[in-house]
Amino acid sequence: MPIATINPATGELLKKFEPLSDAQIDARIEMASRAFSSYRYTSFAERGRWMTRVAEFLEAEKEACGRLMTLEMGKPIRAAVDEAAKCAWASRHYAEHAQQLLADEVVPTAATRSFVRYQPLGVVLAVMPWNFPFWQVLRAAAPAIMAGNVMLLKHASNVPQCALKIEELFQRAGFPPGVFQTLLIGSQQVERVLADPRVVAATLTGSEGAGIQVGTAAAKRIKKVVLELGGSDPFIVMPSADLEQAVTTGVKARIQNNGQSCIAAKRFIVAAPIADEFERLFVQKMQSLKIGDPFDETTELGPLAMPDGVTGLEEDVRKTLEAGARALTGGKRIDRPGNFFAPTVLVDVPQNSPAYCEEFFGPVASLFRAKNVEDAIRIANDSRFGLGASVWTNDDRERDRMINEIETGMVFVNRMVASDPRLPFGGVKQSGHGRELGVHGIREFVDIKTVWIQAAS
Repeated sequence: MPIATINPATGELLKKFEPLSDAQIDARIEMASRAFSSYRYTSFAERGRWMTRVAEFLEAEKEACGRLMTLEMGKPIRAAVDEAAKCAWASRHYAEHAQQLLADEVVPTAATRSFVRYQPLGVVLAVMPWNFPFWQVLRAAAPAIMAGNVMLLKHASNVPQCALKIEELFQRAGFPPGVFQTLLIGSQQVERVLADPRVVAATLTGSEGAGIQVGTAAAKRIKKVVLELGGSDPFIVMPSADLEQAVTTGVKARIQNNGQSCIAAKRFIVAAPIADEFERLFVQKMQSLKIGDPFDETTELGPLAMPDGVTGLEEDVRKTLEAGARALTGGKRIDRPGNFFAPTVLVDVPQNSPAYCEEFFGPVASLFRAKNVEDAIRIANDSRFGLGASVWTNDDRERDRMINEIETGMVFVNRMVASDPRLPFGGVKQSGHGRELGVHGIREFVDIKTVWIQAAS
């Protein structure tokens, strides 16, 4: 795949970039390694001042950053501007709290003094996707860099200008040269970077296939890796729920980021007594979405990021329909320039079909009927993914059962799944391992060092 900016709303090639040569990659790695040798000893106060400036730049330039995201991957402009603002929040959060989150932990023992100290690991490679081109990077970079690590970013090939802009923000903020660098390289060059002994760890957000490749490459060299992979998140609605609110939030949860989000609701599991009404309202709202130019602030659903996303989605929907499902609306691409796919609602989805088994990256929702709470939990867990779940109920016993029994890394009750710098983000099963954000995220790339001090007798 070329490293290029291609407008997904029109298909126009706007700018192309040459990938770095092997010699250029080696020079960047050496620069990062040298930077770490001194940066690791900077104070939290120094790092915090620089990270706060990153936050200030993101806040002041959120409109420009948003336009860049919309241009390269097609998300609606208001969502893109909000993404830049959220990055500022995460950057500021870690600037203010990193010292507290990584403070020595005293553990009472027979020693004169014993404690746990958290120290940085070194050069971390971040392999990031295009769907949240600023947020995915900053939510990994802010904690890792505040912990004293340095980072090399290999971003998706269709968002090179976003990648370069993020590097510029860190440079302008005053971070020492080499602390954050963008590598404009193809996916085939990732293992070469990971093989370098100066690179000690990696974090990846992406597909299962990409996670297997990076995870395998890291494991062969005994390097720490965090993997945030796909999701087929259940959205469960029980009779006690506020139905109107559940429907409105459910549509938003499915089409967020034009349907291209790992935590987008994808499988809607609705209790049988309210299923007909939920289905009617849900289809109605999906059909009424305003589709069009993502730079138009009234647009609710823009294009998919790439042409092969449309092709793959259309093929998977076709196979699902051939397996016996029905489409209540949509089901195919929209006949217009750009990568547009119609909002789609599928019912009667059989277990052997792609809509049941795979992650659909686009505005396609699958509706299932559950007999009771046990059946809803069974359907929710009948997936190899386990990222997030949204549960809609006002029954305390149902709520507690679903929190305890649904096999995911996150459960949101009466709210759509979202990320928050204060809380850990990640999944189980094929959705990956490790956590981003929260205290757990900042402790992923540190040496958890046990210290035992015994006074001389």
